[in-house]
Amino acid sequence: MAEVMFYHLERQPLETVLPVLLEKTLERGWRAVVQAGSPERVEALDSTLWTYREDSFLPHGTAKDGAAARHPIFLTAVDENPNAATVRFLVDGADATDFERYTRIIHLFDGRDEEAVARARTAWKHAKAADCAVTYWQQTPAGKWEKKG
Repeated sequence: MAEVMFYHLERQPLETVLPVLLEKTLERGWRAVVQAGSPERVEALDSTLWTYREDSFLPHGTAKDGAAARHPIFLTAVDENPNAATVRFLVDGADATDFERYTRIIHLFDGRDEEAVARARTAWKHAKAADCAVTYWQQTPAGKWEKKG
């Protein structure tokens, strides 16, 4: 059963937090799939991952790039795992229904958006009902992530 983690974004936007978490995922030798809420968001994240830092990029691809299995990070707007990822990132309200295929499922949600917070609460209940280990992470004023639950 997957470990399900919820990252409550309050101090930094997704475009700042996601690349750092993806770097940590790759450092561990894991593959990731990132499911966004729309094809347009996938395109925006694709651009972000190429340019988020001058001295680095994250190797990734989308359906437009083909050869999904070769990409250590795959961006999509649908529920798929074409690169055999063990970590699934969910953004923009994307939700997990299959907790068996992944080691970790990570929800990133905007704490200033009431609808996003409500969706995260529903996803939390769903993960708990599926007997997943669930944790909640909140950013401190210093910018570090602190486990709350």
